[in-house]
Amino acid sequence: MPSQSLTESYDLVKAGDKYITLLGDQVNVGSQAPSFKVVDEMFSPVTLSEFAGKPLLISVVPSLDTGVCSIQTKRFNEEAAKLGDDLTLLTISNDLPYAQKRFCKDENIEQLQVLSDSVWREFGKNYGLLIKDMGLLTRAIFVIDASGKITYKELVANISQHPNYEAALAALQEVSKTSEENKN
Repeated sequence: MPSQSLTESYDLVKAGDKYITLLGDQVNVGSQAPSFKVVDEMFSPVTLSEFAGKPLLISVVPSLDTGVCSIQTKRFNEEAAKLGDDLTLLTISNDLPYAQKRFCKDENIEQLQVLSDSVWREFGKNYGLLIKDMGLLTRAIFVIDASGKITYKELVANISQHPNYEAALAALQEVSKTSEENKN
């Protein structure tokens, strides 16, 4: 299999006290969200276009079975329960769908959709989140408005730290409000 040359980013994220190399193209606030194809718990393909027309928050975690990732996913699941149906919250990791399904069942994750980038690694590459030599995604949050534009990005500086939940949720509320105003 020929090796695909990917852009490498350095000095953006640390694991402990060492910088890690991220593979793929970094995305920026204000740009169109790159398309991607991931899988759900049944290995059925899911694409970004399926969420078009609604504000979207994507919570990215290295592995659901670790402390911070678990807390992050549970927190956004709780927040999703408080938000309206006009908003979509996703968690994406490179965990296999079987592990994701078990985690969601054990932790009662029912308000957000958990998806896997383990098959094609398209999401990680298209958003510049794939950790070189680990096969995991780095911790990040994206908010995408109803027109598909990235309005918020947090690349968490150290993969062992929590994201800024309040800032991400405020950004989601802002695009939700803008989306509602545009409908009226």
